[in-house]
Amino acid sequence: MADKIRVGILFGGRSAEHEISLLSAKNIIDALNREKYDIVLIGIDKKGQWRLNQDSLFLLDQNNPELIKLEKSDQEVVLPSGKGDNRLIDLRDGQPVGPVDVVFPVLHGPYGEDGTIQGLLKLADIPFVGAGVLGSAVAMDKDVMKRLLRDAGIPTAKFLVTNNSRQNRIGFHDAGKILGLPLFVKPANLGSSIGISKVHDEKEFRKALENAFSYDTKVLLEEAVNGREIECSVLGNDDPIASLPGEVITRAEFYSYEAKYIDENGAVLVVPAELDKDTIKNIQSMAIETFRVLCCEGMARVDFFLGENNAIIVNEINTIPGFTRISMYPKLWEASGISYPELLERLIQLALSRHEREKKLSTEHI
Repeated sequence: MADKIRVGILFGGRSAEHEISLLSAKNIIDALNREKYDIVLIGIDKKGQWRLNQDSLFLLDQNNPELIKLEKSDQEVVLPSGKGDNRLIDLRDGQPVGPVDVVFPVLHGPYGEDGTIQGLLKLADIPFVGAGVLGSAVAMDKDVMKRLLRDAGIPTAKFLVTNNSRQNRIGFHDAGKILGLPLFVKPANLGSSIGISKVHDEKEFRKALENAFSYDTKVLLEEAVNGREIECSVLGNDDPIASLPGEVITRAEFYSYEAKYIDENGAVLVVPAELDKDTIKNIQSMAIETFRVLCCEGMARVDFFLGENNAIIVNEINTIPGFTRISMYPKLWEASGISYPELLERLIQLALSRHEREKKLSTEHI
């Protein structure tokens, strides 16, 4: 039998989405084919330290989304850039602890989904799953994402942007005139609905801004779109494919963090969504176009609003979508005929293929 591929699962991270990363990592680790892959668990704690973890001991309260934690490990490691031998280094003695053939980043939010980890892995010359530096960065920043989509003619909701130095320049009444009421206030660079508020009046507006600015230095104000919430998964590099769409039917005012990960009754996921063939085709086509416009690779989940007369509006894209047991990305592929283990296999092969392609690029001046 050929040597197994050593897959480094990189999870946790310095993000408000740390716990969701732990849940996603657990599901990926459970589903990987152990006959084909050796797994290297690299947990990043909330201080940003990388630690090697044991397979059976890396999580505490792993079945409770509200209490789940990364188990402490004394083996702190680093990944030196430019070595070319894919070795992690143990900081206790400076010795290598073995190579990693490919990394699967399961890091949601800042310092994991925004191009930072992707840049480090490229410097270290290690293949990795998912979008590269550019695609990760532009997809993570909702402001930049929406401007690129708008320039490409892809419909998105109306929005305004403010930052720390200008937050008092946009008042509630001005925002309401431009965007209508209610409106949403959200951090520009965060996911999992963390820091998002639905605003109906001025008191809620001020509280929402304070909440959003506690997570990011840039905040998005966005119109509330009245429509069905539809999601579509994309898979591939140069020639991506789209899954059947699914629908999220929320039982709260919007699809909040609690509804996504904690309250099993917070939302109903309809997979596949009940849509006519033409609408399915249009959603799949726009999902792939969004993926390409934003320079994504590997995987992404594109979220839409489906309005009157089946008008399609792109809400956002997630380049490292959730992989928990109730997450849409793998569920949509299962409904489309690709099982969870096969999906992971394809993602790893896409990472290796892209790395081989990039290695052939010349670094010499001709």
